[in-house]
Amino acid sequence: MEYSTFGRHVAVDTWGVQFDLLNDAEFLKKEMIEAAEACGATVLSVQAKQFSPQGATVLVLLSESHLSIHTYPERGFAALDCYTCGETVDPQVAIDYLVSVLKPEKTYAKKLVRGIGELQVIEPEIKVAEVVSK
Repeated sequence: MEYSTFGRHVAVDTWGVQFDLLNDAEFLKKEMIEAAEACGATVLSVQAKQFSPQGATVLVLLSESHLSIHTYPERGFAALDCYTCGETVDPQVAIDYLVSVLKPEKTYAKKLVRGIGELQVIEPEIKVAEVVSK
């Protein structure tokens, strides 16, 4: 069986996010699992680290690749990225979900199309997804 090397990698810097949202690794972990599931990805494992005095990092290992967040609550900043291989899982859906949860004042995003030769850089449109909390 031959697999495609095609993949999409969405990276977003978010600014103006509420301190409490960015300083809660367990909350972020829950929402990132929801984001992965929303885009149809398969979650293999999750690592979360709450830093002191503030900040969090969460990494969701996906069968299709990964979803991550690194936060600086004192600056209202979070760096998000999601990379997925193949055609079936769209990382933009996971990113849109997380942006909808975090409600930043500003976002700066790039999408890389990978695995087909030279990297292609695209300006993605961030769409606010409807978030249903469980």
